[in-house]
Amino acid sequence: MQLTKAILRDFVRNRGFAVIATISENGAPEAALVNIAASEELELIFHTIQTTRKCVNLRRDPRIAAVIGGWDGERTLQFEGIADEPKDRDLERLQTIYRETSPNAAARDDWPGLTYFRVRPKWVRFSNYDRPWSIQALTFA
Repeated sequence: MQLTKAILRDFVRNRGFAVIATISENGAPEAALVNIAASEELELIFHTIQTTRKCVNLRRDPRIAAVIGGWDGERTLQFEGIADEPKDRDLERLQTIYRETSPNAAARDDWPGLTYFRVRPKWVRFSNYDRPWSIQALTFA
C-alpha cells in the first residue's frame, strides 16, 4: 500500500483522539489527550482553553508530537509538526472541519478562552502491526 495524505487523513478522522506532547518551559515533555480532526491537507485540528499547559507551551514553542490510534487495533500514526493558531478565514475553514467530525464541538464555542490549534505535518510514521506488518514514514517540507 502506497501511503498517502488521504489514507492518513481518513485514519485520523476515524479515530477522533490523539495523545499530544508539548514542551514545557523547563524542557520537559507534557502530554494530553485531545479530540482531533484532520483537513484534506493532513492538518490536525484541536481546541483547548488558553490557560492549559498545552496552549501555554505551544505559544512559546510550537513544536508538537502526537500519537493517534493503537487503542483500537494494531495500527498507529506518529505525527510531528508545527502548531499555530489560525485566524479569520483559515480559522473558519478549520472550525467547519472540526465540527463535522466532532458534533459536540459547537456546544463548547462559548467556553471562556477557547482557542483552536492547527498542526501542519513535518514527519509522520504509520505503523501497521497486523499481518503483513509494515512501517512507513513520510517527511513534509
